[in-house]
Amino acid sequence: MDYRPLGTTGLSVSAVCLGTMTFGSQNTEAEAHAQIEVALDHGINFIDTAEMYPVTPVRPETFGRTEEMIGTWIARSGRRDKIVLASKVSGPARHFPLRGGNNSLDRRNIELAIDESLRRLQTDYLDLYQLHWPDRGVPMFGGRGLQSLNDRADAAPLEESISALVDLAKAGKIRAFGVSNETPWGLSEALRLHRDKGLPRVASIQNAYNLLNRVFEMGLSEFALREGVGLLAYSPLAAGHLSGKYLGGVVPPGSRVDVAKQFTRYFTVNQQQAAARYIAVAHAFGLSPEQLALGFVYSRPFVTSSIIGATSVAQLKTDIAASLTPLPEEALTAIDEVYNLYPDPCP
Repeated sequence: MDYRPLGTTGLSVSAVCLGTMTFGSQNTEAEAHAQIEVALDHGINFIDTAEMYPVTPVRPETFGRTEEMIGTWIARSGRRDKIVLASKVSGPARHFPLRGGNNSLDRRNIELAIDESLRRLQTDYLDLYQLHWPDRGVPMFGGRGLQSLNDRADAAPLEESISALVDLAKAGKIRAFGVSNETPWGLSEALRLHRDKGLPRVASIQNAYNLLNRVFEMGLSEFALREGVGLLAYSPLAAGHLSGKYLGGVVPPGSRVDVAKQFTRYFTVNQQQAAARYIAVAHAFGLSPEQLALGFVYSRPFVTSSIIGATSVAQLKTDIAASLTPLPEEALTAIDEVYNLYPDPCP
């Protein structure tokens, strides 16, 4: 396993991160604990979760269940010091009604959210606390482009959100903060607030990144490389579409597409054609589709860690090994040829 610096925090995290958003829906507590143990046995020291997980599917009655399952593992194992633990506070969203549906990223909500997360996780602190998505109006989860400003009148400014995190750090509740589903403007604003206002420096950015969605390279990768705000790449297998299991419109029972129909990001006009070509590239070089897709993300110099999730221990082991696959230059060239034909079909 490789270990990489988490921004300028002084923390080192594994190049592969255990994603947990299936814990509590597709995975039982026993299965969740088994996955954590397997991850640690393979050198993973980085676990990512969120207050609203699980989201397969999204159900308000299950919010927080994933953190609870990680918390029982921490309590039973006594191995809190062996992991770098990250969670997220949810921004406002009509379909995710936390805290009575008033989950803005203002001071009140952030302070309530952290205390609840720490209680569920059975820990005194988080190593990384992330703003799950911006409070302002921006295109997310498959949205393309911003044509006009549509911020809510009561949207919390980013400065207020980060200022609240300062107090959490002073109280010992968090060690560092990151952003997620963020834009180049948002990341630059966070860095400006650090320079001009003395607020803490953003440590990381967690955005989608995979062969079907490389929009991170259009503006954000330069920040990652020049400013050391590395990418925590989620959905490196494009929600499973790059594994080949959905080719031809097949939907295996119990798969993410089957149980979480709200995730429509990867149902676009050219997705099937692009995915099929990438899978053909993998086979041409004697690789599995997972090795090609995960190895590509692993090879990018702006990626700090690739977040993988699984519904079985066997799948997790396969994906951990595939995530560390070095790709030959010829395979990278073939990837670029497909990308030139189908650039970012699933932003």
